[in-house]
Amino acid sequence: MMKLAMSAAAAGLLRALLARAGVDRNRILLSNFQSTDWNSLTFAGERHEIALRIPGPGSPAVAALLIEGLEDAEFAIPGQIVADIALARPPTPQPDGAITLEIEALTVAE
Repeated sequence: MMKLAMSAAAAGLLRALLARAGVDRNRILLSNFQSTDWNSLTFAGERHEIALRIPGPGSPAVAALLIEGLEDAEFAIPGQIVADIALARPPTPQPDGAITLEIEALTVAE
């Protein structure tokens, strides 16, 4: 199995998102995760684009747990603040019963 290189901010964000659903981690599949550096005059951070797939029975319930109140959620990621997070588009049902989610986030170093 090939491991993908992720920054500490990206890995922390992914762990926090998976924990929000309250289900076993292997129940949510990571389809894509891209991070790019982001800077303003006073802050440095990363923009993240995350694609998740929740397969099989109960996928709508799991998706709802993960995204309910997402924009207002507090995340505990050491050294990082989640400055912005939202769904990039509504959850997408798939023909096989899975749900796909696309999430965009901005993390800023503390």
